[in-house]
Amino acid sequence: MLPFAAVSQIVFVAGARPNFMKIAPILHALHGRETEVRDVLVHTGQHYDHGMSEIFFEQLGIKAPDVHLEVGSGTHGAQTGRIMHTFEEYLMQAPRTAGVVVVGDVNSTMACTLVGVKMGLPVAHVEAGLRSFDRAMPEEINRIVTDSIADLLLVSDPAGLENLAREGVAPERIRYVGNVMIDSVVARLEEADALGQAEALGLSKRGYALVTLHRPQNVDHEDRLRSLVGFLSELADDVPVVFPIHPRTANKLDAFGLRDELERHPRIHASPPLGYIEILSLMKTAQLVISDSGGIQEETTFLRVPCVTLRPSTERPITVSQGTNTIAGMDLDVARGAVKDVLAGKYKPGRDIEGWDGKAGERVVDVILEAWS
Repeated sequence: MLPFAAVSQIVFVAGARPNFMKIAPILHALHGRETEVRDVLVHTGQHYDHGMSEIFFEQLGIKAPDVHLEVGSGTHGAQTGRIMHTFEEYLMQAPRTAGVVVVGDVNSTMACTLVGVKMGLPVAHVEAGLRSFDRAMPEEINRIVTDSIADLLLVSDPAGLENLAREGVAPERIRYVGNVMIDSVVARLEEADALGQAEALGLSKRGYALVTLHRPQNVDHEDRLRSLVGFLSELADDVPVVFPIHPRTANKLDAFGLRDELERHPRIHASPPLGYIEILSLMKTAQLVISDSGGIQEETTFLRVPCVTLRPSTERPITVSQGTNTIAGMDLDVARGAVKDVLAGKYKPGRDIEGWDGKAGERVVDVILEAWS
C-alpha cells in the first residue's frame, strides 16, 4: 500500500481488460498537464492472468499499478465484496484523495464507486449512460448502480445522453467527452500496423476472420458452445479464422471436450489470449470480426471493419446505426447472413461518430481537474 499522500491525489481504478484501454489515454493526458494533483493507479486484480492484465499495462504505456488489490475471480457477490473491502482499506490510508475515477462497467467499477461515495469522495464515471436494457447482463446492473450515485457522468456515446436524461439525472452531473477507447486505438495504430500480426500467421490482409468469445451465455452451456464450434468450422471453410481463446472459454472447451473438435479444422488458428497490440493489429486488417465483446464493437466501428456481435442486445447502439456492427443475437442463422453479406462485399461501410477522435482523454482531464482541483 502507498504511504500517506503529501499532496492531493486522484485515484484511477482498473480491474479488467477493457478498463486498461480506457484508463491509458486519461493518464497520458493528465501527465501532460501542469498540476499539483498526483495520479494513483489502483488495479483491483479482477483479471489477474498475465495475458489479461499486466501485458495490457505494458503495451499501453501505463505505469505499474501503485496499488494492487489482488481480489481474483469468484462469484459476483464474493468478488464485489472483496473489492469493496480492500479498496476501502486503501482509501482509509489515503485521506488526501481528491476524487476517484472509474471506467466501464465491470464489478470493480460498481464496487469502487460504492466505496468512494460512502466515504464522501467525489466519483467520476467514464463511459456513463450506456444501457443494453438487458438486466440479465451483470454489466447492466453495474452501469445502473454506478450512474445512480457517481457525481460526474462522462459520456462516450450520444445515446448515453438520452438514457441519462430519461432516467432524470441532473444535467450538471453530465458531460459528453467522447470515447476514450478510441484514443487508445489512435495512439497504438501505427505500432499495430508495424507488427503485421496477420502476416506472421501467414494470412493476407482482408483475408481472414477474427473471433473473440467469452460471455457466459455463449460459452458456459455445452449445447451453445458446441453450436458455436460448428459455426466457426463452417466459417473456416470460407475464410481462415483467428481465435485467441479467453481463459473462461478455454476452460469450457476443455470441460465439454470440444477443444479437439475446434482445433481439428486446419484453417482455425486457435491461441491463448493475445496482447492489445496483437489484437489491434489483427482487427485492423481482418475481413470481419465475430465477437460478444462490448469494446470490440467500438473499435471495429472506428476501423470500419465489419463486426457481427453474438449477443441479444448492445449498450452501444450507435455502432449499429452509424457503425459497422450487426447484432446477431443468439441466432446463428442471422450471423451467417451477415457473414455472407461481408464475404460478398455487400456490407454497410459505417461512418464517423462525434467525439471518437483520439482526444477524449484530454476532455476527461479537463472536466475532472476543473471539478476537483
